[in-house]
Amino acid sequence: MAHVTINQYLQEVYEAIDNHEGSFCAELLSFKHPHVVNPRLQLASPEEKCQQLLEPPYDEMVAAHLRCIYAVSNHDFVEAYKFQTLVSHKEENWALPMMFTVTLDLRIFANNAEQQLQKKGKGQPGEMLEKAAEQLMSCFRVCASDNRAGIEDSKKWGMMFLSNQLFKIYFKINKLHLCKPLIRAIDSSNLKNDYSPAQKVTYKYYVGRKAMFDSDFKPGNTTVLLMQEYYCPTNARILLFF
Repeated sequence: MAHVTINQYLQEVYEAIDNHEGSFCAELLSFKHPHVVNPRLQLASPEEKCQQLLEPPYDEMVAAHLRCIYAVSNHDFVEAYKFQTLVSHKEENWALPMMFTVTLDLRIFANNAEQQLQKKGKGQPGEMLEKAAEQLMSCFRVCASDNRAGIEDSKKWGMMFLSNQLFKIYFKINKLHLCKPLIRAIDSSNLKNDYSPAQKVTYKYYVGRKAMFDSDFKPGNTTVLLMQEYYCPTNARILLFF
């Protein structure tokens, strides 16, 4: 994948979308995947190529991803953040892995963009992260408002992951009061016990930190924080702090 042509890459994306292979499609849009270092995919204007092989809205999504790759190759994280905000698709349940990947990268790019701007003496502290949080909250609302009958097809499965990404931003910019609506939404969800263990551990860790900040020392709120400090396995630590 590190040496494929643009046509080969787009064909892979097309087949993943056509087969509803959400996890594989997420890899093809992730900055952890080796395709992002491929010079053949570092294109300043990939729109025409994407339109030739992909249907809307995927053509725009992938074109934005490729432009993001180009920006990162030039160490321009502000530009990378701008295009990463365009890489989102929130309509179908099978695409949730894509949303997870895209929103995680968005938060990371927002943080990198903010650091880059601060070094240049531009922008206000927390500005880029706040904008990223607005994008994530938009995705969260879409997931939370999905009331389709079959729970297995619901976008509500994306709520806890998005909450965790938002927690990380709110703690970073010191706006912990914004965590309360997220906590209420998750606690009232009938899926709160069914999310993946990694998501639940991260969620409870931040809820515990929030309780400590509020001096709410009820056992149910502080136990998780103590478990994280002394008993949490190494792989869970990585999930918590990445």
